[in-house]
Amino acid sequence: MRFCTENPEQTERLGKLLAAQLRAGDVVTCRGDLAAGKTALTRGIAEGLGICCPVTSPTYNIVNEYHDGRIPLFHFDMYRLGSADELFDIGWEDYLQRGGVCVVEWAERVEEAFEGLPCICVDFEKNGDTTRTITITGGRELDFTGF
Repeated sequence: MRFCTENPEQTERLGKLLAAQLRAGDVVTCRGDLAAGKTALTRGIAEGLGICCPVTSPTYNIVNEYHDGRIPLFHFDMYRLGSADELFDIGWEDYLQRGGVCVVEWAERVEEAFEGLPCICVDFEKNGDTTRTITITGGRELDFTGF
């Protein structure tokens, strides 16, 4: 499915609609340039999961954990990693087993970590200062009626 958002608020709204359909164990991979909207989508996912605290990109932490929603959210940023091996070193497989949703920014840097996983793939394309084309594929059938 392809969507056009004109500002970060619309990208967050798309994330909120996605969150309503997420289940424990889901992996959402996000690919796109710097400032393409990956963290805005994740903020929307967090809101849709009922997470109340501020969501920021975990660029230096690699992963931020949020536990106050209907299911936990594990928000990864792979920008600083050099390979999937580094992701496995920080416990990627453990996160997959913890009963939360894993949202991975800069997923293109660690593609081999997703082999065999039924990921929901989100690709971002910048079309201007705030306009984005967002394509969501993979995983199961998703419903974005009303977006």
